[in-house]
Amino acid sequence: QVQLEESGGGSVHAGGSLRLSCTVSGSIGSSYCMGWFRQVSGKGREGVAVIVSDGSTNYADSVKGRFTISQDNAKNTLYLQMNSLKPEDTAMYYCAADLDGGSWYPKGLCLVRVNVTSADNSYGMDYWGKGTLVTVSS
Repeated sequence: QVQLEESGGGSVHAGGSLRLSCTVSGSIGSSYCMGWFRQVSGKGREGVAVIVSDGSTNYADSVKGRFTISQDNAKNTLYLQMNSLKPEDTAMYYCAADLDGGSWYPKGLCLVRVNVTSADNSYGMDYWGKGTLVTVSS
C-alpha cells in the first residue's frame, strides 16, 4: 500500500518562496506519474506540476517559470519548489501518484494532467496525500 504525506506548507508574503515535500511510503515501482495539485475551498482541484518516471515534467501555465517539481528517489520524496509566490497561489496543495505497474508509463497521459480539469477531482491518480496549506498574503 502506498501512502503519501505532504509537508512544508505555511504562510508567506507575496514574492516569497516555499518548498513542499511529499514523502512516499511503500513501493511505487519504476513506472509512474506523480504530481502536485491544488484546490481552493469551494473550487475544483487543478493540476500544478507533474513528473513522469523518465524525468519529464510539465507545469500549469500559471506557475511556469516560478515552480519546479523534482524528486529524490533515494529519499522517496517528491518536491515542489515555489518561488515568486502570489496571493492567487493560496490553496491546499496535494501530492498524488498514478502507478502503471508495467515497465513504461505513457508520458503524454501524465503530462496532460496539468492542462485539463477533472470533474471528480481525481485526475485518474491512484493515491493522494491529505494536503498542506499554502497561504500567500499581499
